[in-house]
Amino acid sequence: MAGLSNRKIGFGVTGSFCTLHRVLSVMERLQQMGAQVIPIFSQAVYENDTRFFSSREFIDAVHNITGRLPIHTLVDAEPIGPRHLLDMVVIAPCTGNTAAKLSLGIVDTPVLLAAKAQLRNGGPVIIAISTNDGLSTNASSIGRLLNTRNVYLVPYGQDSAATKPYSLVAHMELIPAACEQALEGVQLQPLLQEYKPGEE
Repeated sequence: MAGLSNRKIGFGVTGSFCTLHRVLSVMERLQQMGAQVIPIFSQAVYENDTRFFSSREFIDAVHNITGRLPIHTLVDAEPIGPRHLLDMVVIAPCTGNTAAKLSLGIVDTPVLLAAKAQLRNGGPVIIAISTNDGLSTNASSIGRLLNTRNVYLVPYGQDSAATKPYSLVAHMELIPAACEQALEGVQLQPLLQEYKPGEE
């Protein structure tokens, strides 16, 4: 299996604010595995204070883990493709909005531009979905991504089936394994994995 040591991972973060805390430990784990994590933020994440994080707090937390400030403009993300700067792109959390746009070829955020660049270069894009509409309006987007070459999904499940029956959230802790498998051209399985009580 391909390892992640010395791999350059563009880590795209989009505005599923309630799951941002889950990706900090993933970034830390990837760094521990020897990867170089290059954070890339959507405008929503870079600019907005929420009840979960202020933008400054989250930027500082990511900077402390990766040693890098996030790419957060289209201009700064543009060189990723032509200069072949990354080995892979992870989008975690990936909102339903981002998944829908990516599945339709719409590129209007730094994260989407990085993903487009990686796909243009024939490299893997790993999606960790987080959407309240995964089993409703976003189901078609997820289906298109599952059939898109070089796109791999982190295994996901219903995070709160009783209260949010259409919601899907990736098992963020599986991102490193999904990255390793994607380098081999393999989708990590099983794709559908149940959330146990207390994991939501």
